[in-house]
Amino acid sequence: MGVSPEAQQFAQFLESVSAKSSTPGLDLAVVRDIVDSNHKASTEPEGVTYAEVDADGVPALWAIPQDADPDKALLHFHFGGSVTASMHSDRKAAGHIAKAAGARSLVVDFSLAPEHPYPAQLDDAETAYRWLLSQGYEPHNIGSTGHSIGGTLAVMLPLRLLAKGEATPGAIVSVSPWADLTLENASVDENGDNDKMLSRGTLELFRGAWLQDPAVDFTDPRISIAKADLTGLPPTAVHYGEYETLADDGAELGRRLADFKITSEVHPLPEGQHSFVLGAGRVPEVDRAIQQMGQWLRQHLGN
Repeated sequence: MGVSPEAQQFAQFLESVSAKSSTPGLDLAVVRDIVDSNHKASTEPEGVTYAEVDADGVPALWAIPQDADPDKALLHFHFGGSVTASMHSDRKAAGHIAKAAGARSLVVDFSLAPEHPYPAQLDDAETAYRWLLSQGYEPHNIGSTGHSIGGTLAVMLPLRLLAKGEATPGAIVSVSPWADLTLENASVDENGDNDKMLSRGTLELFRGAWLQDPAVDFTDPRISIAKADLTGLPPTAVHYGEYETLADDGAELGRRLADFKITSEVHPLPEGQHSFVLGAGRVPEVDRAIQQMGQWLRQHLGN
């Protein structure tokens, strides 16, 4: 049947932003400004308001749908390989997901590499989670969500909490996760022409900026979540686009969840792009996927 015209237009938009941001010689600050323009792919979600907050020192942005359940919250992590993007680039997409889930979403503006390498992003994620707890939210009423590196953090945070013997969020939605930092999965190269946002070269740049400690190997299960012990994770939904360089990462994470008998669903989006949630409100395939994410969160939060 093929993808919708809107999906084709979205892919062209991602390609144009990627081309601008990869112009040789650009200052990193300029690249970040260009990448933040990815928010233009999403429409403004109707009935969602926003409020910037300080989550115990971590900048964040509430996306608040009308009639959201006051007891439930999402903790959302943006894309950008740890190097680019922000709470502003994810604001509208996060608002659409929040609306589908019927819960407000705290979009975390975590520290960026190379200025702040790993584990700064995970530290910020944990701080924001603990801030939500201080605001009265119960762990089982919090959903951990994100895409790209944010989809990785959405899983890393519960794994860190489990290692500390602490309560995790009640559910996870991980979109387009970067699950294997070795970049050995076949789709990294096989989808090189299909993926309009990411390439092997971009992933290698991100990886080098993020992981600056020579003692941290790319196979380290703290980094490559597809190699981690996933025992005890809350119910987890994985969504990825079949045209992504990281498509195999999403599929591999899904298999690992099954191996560890975690309640899970895996949703490959036919011809879907990396971080496809950025097309929220314009691309029908994306909107259907976001409705699935919302249903998953409604089903599993509060249990």
